[in-house]
Amino acid sequence: MLTKFETKSNRVKGLSFHPKRPWILASLHSGVVQLWDYRMGTLIDRFDEHDGPVRGVHFHKSQPLFVSGGDDYKIKIWNYKLRRCLFTLLGHLDYIRTVQFHHEYPWIVSASDDQTIRIWNWQSRTCISVLTGHNHYVMCAVFHPKEDLVVSASLDQTVRVWDISGLRKKTVAPGGEEVMRLPQQMNADLFGGGDAVVKYVLEGHDRGVNWAAFHPTLPLIVSGADDRQVKLWRYNESKAWEVDTLRGHTNNVSCVMFHARQDLIISNSEDKSIRVWDMSKRTGVQTFRREHDRFWILSSHPEINLLAAGHDGGMIVFKLERERPACATHGNVLYYVKDRYLRTYDFATQRDNPLMSIRRAGNAGANQGPKTLAYNPAENALLITSDVDGGSYELYSIPKEAARGDTAPDAKRGLGTSAVFIARNRFAVLDKATNTIQIRNLQNEITKKVPTPCATTDAIFYAGTGMLLCRSEDKVTLFDIQQRSSMAELSTPFIKYVVWNNDMSMVALLSKHAIIIADKRLGGAQTVHETIRVKSAAWDDSGVLLYTTLNHLKYCLPNGDSGIIRTLDSPLYVTRVAGNVVHALDREGKNRTIQVDNTEYMFKLALHQGRYDAVVAMVRSGGLCGTAIISYLQQKGFPEVALHFVTDERSRFNLAVQCGNIEVALQAAQALDDKDTWYRLGVEALRQGNYSIVEFSYQKTKSYERLSFLYLIAGHTDKLRKMLKIAEMRSDVMGRFHNALYLGDVKEQVRILEESGQLPLAYVAAATHGMEEDAERIANKLGGEVPEVPDGASALLMQPPQPILREENWPLLTVSKGFFETLAAKGAAAAGTAAAAAPAAAKGRGVAAAAMDIDESALEGAGWGADELDLGMGGEEGAAEDALDLGGEAGSEGWEMEDLDLPADVVAEAQAAAAGGAAAPFTAPAPGVPASQRWLDRRTQLAAEHAAAGSWATAMSLLHRQLGAVNFEPLKPYFMDLYTAAFAVLPGLNGVPSVMAHLDRTWSGETSTQPPSSPTLLYGLSSLEESLKAAYKLVTEGKFSDALRAFTRMLHIIPLTIVEGRKEVDDVKELLAICREYHTALRCELKRKELRDEDMARNAELAAYFTHCRLQPVHLALSLRSAMTIFFKLKNYATCATFCRRLLELNAGAKIAEQARTVLTACEKNPSDAVKVNYDPRNPFDLCALTFTPIYKGSKYAEDPYTGARFTPDCKGQISPLGDFVRIGADGSGLYISPAQQVR
Repeated sequence: MLTKFETKSNRVKGLSFHPKRPWILASLHSGVVQLWDYRMGTLIDRFDEHDGPVRGVHFHKSQPLFVSGGDDYKIKIWNYKLRRCLFTLLGHLDYIRTVQFHHEYPWIVSASDDQTIRIWNWQSRTCISVLTGHNHYVMCAVFHPKEDLVVSASLDQTVRVWDISGLRKKTVAPGGEEVMRLPQQMNADLFGGGDAVVKYVLEGHDRGVNWAAFHPTLPLIVSGADDRQVKLWRYNESKAWEVDTLRGHTNNVSCVMFHARQDLIISNSEDKSIRVWDMSKRTGVQTFRREHDRFWILSSHPEINLLAAGHDGGMIVFKLERERPACATHGNVLYYVKDRYLRTYDFATQRDNPLMSIRRAGNAGANQGPKTLAYNPAENALLITSDVDGGSYELYSIPKEAARGDTAPDAKRGLGTSAVFIARNRFAVLDKATNTIQIRNLQNEITKKVPTPCATTDAIFYAGTGMLLCRSEDKVTLFDIQQRSSMAELSTPFIKYVVWNNDMSMVALLSKHAIIIADKRLGGAQTVHETIRVKSAAWDDSGVLLYTTLNHLKYCLPNGDSGIIRTLDSPLYVTRVAGNVVHALDREGKNRTIQVDNTEYMFKLALHQGRYDAVVAMVRSGGLCGTAIISYLQQKGFPEVALHFVTDERSRFNLAVQCGNIEVALQAAQALDDKDTWYRLGVEALRQGNYSIVEFSYQKTKSYERLSFLYLIAGHTDKLRKMLKIAEMRSDVMGRFHNALYLGDVKEQVRILEESGQLPLAYVAAATHGMEEDAERIANKLGGEVPEVPDGASALLMQPPQPILREENWPLLTVSKGFFETLAAKGAAAAGTAAAAAPAAAKGRGVAAAAMDIDESALEGAGWGADELDLGMGGEEGAAEDALDLGGEAGSEGWEMEDLDLPADVVAEAQAAAAGGAAAPFTAPAPGVPASQRWLDRRTQLAAEHAAAGSWATAMSLLHRQLGAVNFEPLKPYFMDLYTAAFAVLPGLNGVPSVMAHLDRTWSGETSTQPPSSPTLLYGLSSLEESLKAAYKLVTEGKFSDALRAFTRMLHIIPLTIVEGRKEVDDVKELLAICREYHTALRCELKRKELRDEDMARNAELAAYFTHCRLQPVHLALSLRSAMTIFFKLKNYATCATFCRRLLELNAGAKIAEQARTVLTACEKNPSDAVKVNYDPRNPFDLCALTFTPIYKGSKYAEDPYTGARFTPDCKGQISPLGDFVRIGADGSGLYISPAQQVR
């Protein structure tokens, strides 16, 4: 049995596969209906309206509906898209066992403990027929998949087949139903209508029959009963008879069914087993057992080879045997096994030929067909492995001519879990029993034995001549057979397949949910994680890995980037990739050819390899588009390339700002022409020091204050004068005063203050600056209220400094333009080459000119004035050249410049140095991807790594999905600590910001360069163990409040801890259980101490509950002693005696034991309780961690998805007190703290 998906829940009583989507419905004994995605392994939805167990559930074939029936006598029809119940059908008088939609008509059949079967029309919402005849509970009723028949099974020991053709004729006839139904409704309800009649009554079981089912095509019925037997029945038009009985179950048979595609019968039972029977031989083929869970229900997928079984602890989705064809590719030929034949497929001619028959072992059962196939081209030999006899191999020599008939050539056989060719005439076989690798020749003779590199090696894979990849529990080892040494190791999840490229330089290691790409020495490993199972992979000639999951064809680049190529209708196994053609095998062994568009991954590959000419060619071809490519380029640090894909001006503007391309940003801002865009352009231009564009942006946004300040720092006093006039025209008093202040124009300042009525300030300004006439005039206006001017002997006048440098743009470092920079500007391709070598100052003047070419008429009439702004761009270059002309004409005046007689080699060396410097201007490095982003690129599911990388939103999302966390305030300090611990801050020089350095968990001083892989973490198992010891000590000392805080801190830290192996995961889960018990116990005891003597009965209850928490023996002894004292004082001697006996069983100290015996003797003299207390020591219970009330076995409860603490149902939806961050009753996938928890 190949388990594909497994859930843990209450007992599952009903199952139903969706006919198209990868969904399955599970109805639980707790009253909940769960909808699961079995591919993703996630709970999609839950439906909770039934009161009591739900025993039957079924999907509709085409509508978004399902039906459920439960112990509340109700049949509910649900719409899973609307996520609600549409209506309820009432009529049954007892528990409803099964419900099912008809495959064609709007009917539902239901079976009930009221001894009837009802057929309902779910469109008219009425019961159209009642089938009576059984005289005990009807356990199931099922429509025939094609004919007008219903089969039912009952505890009256019979199976009945009902003919409902009359019902079909009556309801399909126009108006027939309405005319006939009404007069007979009462009789039909009481005695059953004549529309459905019993055709056969099958008697043969000795006990009640639990299940019966039709064969999908043959006239056969199978039934299972409490007599532990499975019976096979055949029927024709006139009669039905028993064919055979299948015996083997050791308890009641719960459910039985025919396999949809093979001649098999599957049954399950309360004996905790699933059995598979050969229908033709009538013998058992396989048996699958569980240790503790009884099976109750079976279901099969209507389209694909999947089965599901429900048991006491949840359900499993499984297949009976592997469907992957064993295959191997060599050159242009595919060798594969189909229907016990070795076949070849020529990729070039697309011809398929059978080569020879493959003999199947006589004792081979299900799931024991060919598993792997290896081809040896040198000797034309074939090596096939299977699971027969616990693992075996067969060595075939392929005949030169195709074999005819079923004659199979003799094969050389042997035992071994894995077998692969390693040389022209040698192959290796893994013998797990002795932990050795046997080297055999083509006569199947052992030539050498080599010990495995690891004691837990369980599979070997080809890795080149004389080399093997050995798989062990959590790693893969590259092993040299000749040297008998390990060449390299790589930590991996459980690897299932290994795929090499054509030149054996790259390898892909495929596990269930991950792909690891590495070089031939297992170096430079990159991991791609998948949520859906990985099925196959193949390399194309360019070095890209194409792989399939259950429903997608995807690609993976050597750097670990992956993406989707197309969706698949059914799983495929890739055999070869040639250009844009993918060859694959399907599960039926048919060769499929798929045309794919490889533009996207070839573009990313060219970008990764730095082949920018190919990138430009793909961009110009226009084959790429979409936001996914743009976001990829942004993420990888190529926003300038993304500019080529974008036609939307706003997106172009955002990208241009991101990559610092001010020219493209200016063009986009002109097209958008809105205030926010101009403001952002101004900010970016200011960052680059492009004064002209900053000025123009401020003009467009009418940012007068910013513009004035810009003119101040740039030293443009003439433009400040114009800003002063504009402010006066706008009647902006503060703007006028600021500009006058920037200009140092005191007269203007005094005038503004005087005009605005601020006469005291105007007087002080005039008097301070020595303007006596103006001061006298203003003093006359003030009269006798002239303010006193302080002595200014030590004061300095506030005058603006004189500008030192007056440049149009601030000086920039000369840099060479990037490959894509000039291509990004519209229409600038021709001028881009010259601009790349020009100084940045000249480039700035060109940009300034471009900026000022914009129509400025929009600024007129807005207070700007009619005069143009003088940007001072004329005549500077010529003046500079004249000033530097030092030579002049030969004559008596001027500098005497004589030629120096220098050696020729010195001159040549100097010229070469100058040429080299001119040819290699400084190229500013592109900003790299932050280490935190690299950490997240691994798509880790560990919340601690996301928190350490600073991605708190994704960390919270993971904790919500895994643990049901909703309140993250308690976790905030731990998030901060993780983030702080993952980085080191290196102080810089004065005035220079500090440098953040990432601290990587996998850093090694022996490696020169290594990319970031995972952050250093603060919390580990050892620190948790130390915290636990300290908490134990606090409990022993009776410091309960301090101990509670210690356990709460541990509950907060555990989800943010990362450990390596599965054993450590189990240790952390055990520690979590300890924290849960102590946290609940301590809160219970603190609650008791708050009550004191107010409520003695409740006080005693809490003391008793305290003793039922799973504590360490020393603490349990103390709690029992406390409870014994309280109950003895309360005169509840009977209950007190139970505490005494438990205390004596603990083997506590001599003093405590003596006291317990004394109290027990006193209690046994009067074994009664004086006060009624809600505590029953004989009835097992769990303690509600919130209300501190008992939840007795069998009662409903809600659970904390993080700690597993139980609560009364009315607590559901509240925040769990164990850590105060998890919602009670929320759905969660469970604690995830290690990469080793990846499901195999």
